[in-house]
Amino acid sequence: MLIFKKVADLRQWLAAQTSPIGFAPTMGALHAGHLELIQMAKQDGCVAVASIFVNPTQFNDPKDLLKYPRTAEKDIQLLHSVQCDALFMPPVEEVYPADLNVHISLEFNQLDKVMEGKFRPGHFQGMATVVNRLLDIVRPQYLYMGQKDYQQLSIVREMIEQLQLPVNLIMCPTVRESDGLAMSSRNTRLDSEMRAAAPLIYQTLLWAKTAFEADMPAADIQTAAMHRLQQAGLRPEYFDLMDGSTLIALAATDTRTSLTSVASARTWVSCVAAFAGEVRLIDNLILHP
Repeated sequence: MLIFKKVADLRQWLAAQTSPIGFAPTMGALHAGHLELIQMAKQDGCVAVASIFVNPTQFNDPKDLLKYPRTAEKDIQLLHSVQCDALFMPPVEEVYPADLNVHISLEFNQLDKVMEGKFRPGHFQGMATVVNRLLDIVRPQYLYMGQKDYQQLSIVREMIEQLQLPVNLIMCPTVRESDGLAMSSRNTRLDSEMRAAAPLIYQTLLWAKTAFEADMPAADIQTAAMHRLQQAGLRPEYFDLMDGSTLIALAATDTRTSLTSVASARTWVSCVAAFAGEVRLIDNLILHP
């Protein structure tokens, strides 16, 4: 695996490749979920390229940026183990050069206003800017992103459409621990008590799917799910049932809203964010189809 820190060096190497480029952008602290992105790219016959860049513009809390784990040596070993072809590890000035305005400002309508957008203002503009910049640097044919960050993936899809970028976005299923907890770099910060409680997030998503299929009204599912999480000692910020394309919530204030009262051919997804102690975790599950 080759490691690049300069844009010019990476582009020179990429220009010599004859197979499609499959790209997985990350912020490091890698786990099996990230490695699955690389493995899928390899299975698709791509030259697999990963990036590790802790993007300062998507942290609305400076303390969160400082606390973000940085495990470069371990990350390199993990990527090497799944035959990643190239790793881009740029310093900030390579991604955001002083003589180049790389920032974008797009209107995402509902997509960046709900869920994470409500609790982390400015996060998605920073995320979209860096993903667009990385796509411009790598110019892949395929972009691999995980389902766990469903809202992020939805916004990237919208950005690709608005900017008419020549890249195919591939959603990779969430990789989970044996007890169902979605893999995340944040999991290492959980104490033993919260690590034991955290799997209830996924269990609640599974319960919500069953309830949705049984035609329980959306508002009742949301209320019961929040209560289940609170009873486990977690502090949920939201538990929403959304249109999987627009991220518009099923009418949470209308107790009649259920599967039979919406277009059943559309995609519906449940999304959750909850604090386990001081660690904020997110997850989601596609409800239908």
